[in-house]
Amino acid sequence: MAQDFILRLPDVIARTGLRKSSIYNAIKAGQFPSHVSLGLRAVGWRSSEIDAWIESRTAMVRK
Repeated sequence: MAQDFILRLPDVIARTGLRKSSIYNAIKAGQFPSHVSLGLRAVGWRSSEIDAWIESRTAMVRK
């Protein structure tokens, strides 16, 4: 199993191709992994959850 690590917003944007507002709208709609709090004003996303989300999206395209 690959090591899980925390991605910050610029990394999530680069991996998904989504903009910041799209990411937060999708979180609100329950369609994107929620972030984890890293501190008072810092959040991140688990890389495994982002990878799983990307895989689920590409699986939808393959159907």
